[in-house]
Amino acid sequence: MHITSKLPSAGTTIFTVMSSLALEYKAINLGQGFPDFMMSSELTGLVNEAMRNGFNQYTHMNGYPQLREKLAAKVEKLYGTVIQPDTQITVTPGGTYAIYTALTTVLQSNDEVIVFEPAYDSYIPNILINGAKPVRIALQYPDYAVPWDEVKAKLTNKTRMIILNSPHNPTGKVLSKKDIESLRSIVANTNIFIVSDEVYEHLIFDGLEHQSILRYPDLLERSFVCFSFGKTYHCTGWKLGYCISAPELMKEYRKVHQFNAFSCDTPKQVALAAYLDNETAYLSLGASIQQKRDHFRELMKATPFKLIPSHGSYFECYSYSSFSEENDFDLAVRLTKEKGVTAIPLSSFYDDKTDHKVLRFCFTKNEETLEKAVERLVSGK
Repeated sequence: MHITSKLPSAGTTIFTVMSSLALEYKAINLGQGFPDFMMSSELTGLVNEAMRNGFNQYTHMNGYPQLREKLAAKVEKLYGTVIQPDTQITVTPGGTYAIYTALTTVLQSNDEVIVFEPAYDSYIPNILINGAKPVRIALQYPDYAVPWDEVKAKLTNKTRMIILNSPHNPTGKVLSKKDIESLRSIVANTNIFIVSDEVYEHLIFDGLEHQSILRYPDLLERSFVCFSFGKTYHCTGWKLGYCISAPELMKEYRKVHQFNAFSCDTPKQVALAAYLDNETAYLSLGASIQQKRDHFRELMKATPFKLIPSHGSYFECYSYSSFSEENDFDLAVRLTKEKGVTAIPLSSFYDDKTDHKVLRFCFTKNEETLEKAVERLVSGK
């Protein structure tokens, strides 16, 4: 028996490779993006309560109704946009699934999708598996700005989608109002759709304002905006997210969703619906995680790595070009084996493995974890 692969060039993800290596060498894993501290006991208690109260069967295909109502109220309060919970919100098994479903809803064979690199690793495979073509545009190193003039130059009559990600994984770059104005100008009077990956919506620092697509009705009418409960509530293993779109687009989105996941974990949705009343839990998140970022920055001053500032997400990037000529993958492996600290090589987020000699570190960890990791980087195990 033989399968003709739909993803012939895909291998094991860099996150699996480096995390396996971290386990083998007992390294501190600052590679994969997950917290090593406990999530809210109040929220886990609400899940337990929901289970005991019998919320253990399928819920509505589109998501637990009260959860969608709470999300619509949250969007209106944060972004001033009225969202209809019945026609514009679908709860999904994770943010990555939400993105995949959006692409699958729209893309046809030979469509083109603009992707900014470095890019979250699911984007290009999601495009390819739908028979479409990724049009890769590199963010401008070292500040990772979007080259909007290049975007305009690469538009064709086949351009069907643009994928955005802010706050950005892996760089922590945050889109500005100026970026949004450039985007609005480019897509106006076109048939171009937008997928906006906003899973780090509340992980934004330095007093910056999250420029959600939800703020802009003219963009929302052509967009699928994707979110993650896991990133907001420190429960990445729950794999729960949601997508918001215009009613006509969501109608098509749900056609794909209903024949794939159909519905998502019921007791967790019931718990999240109740927990969303605790606005402080998400409104204070940015300041809380920024403290960890700032602590990590101070610690890293003792190393020869050069900071490339992050303004959001779980991550910050560091250049090592001043002290090593190794490629980034080799250095990441060597640090794991010799220093006992694991990072992710940034070339893994480029299809052509562009290497600017940069590593990505996850700072969303306990302070003790960060301190021990940097101590190892400075002195060895």
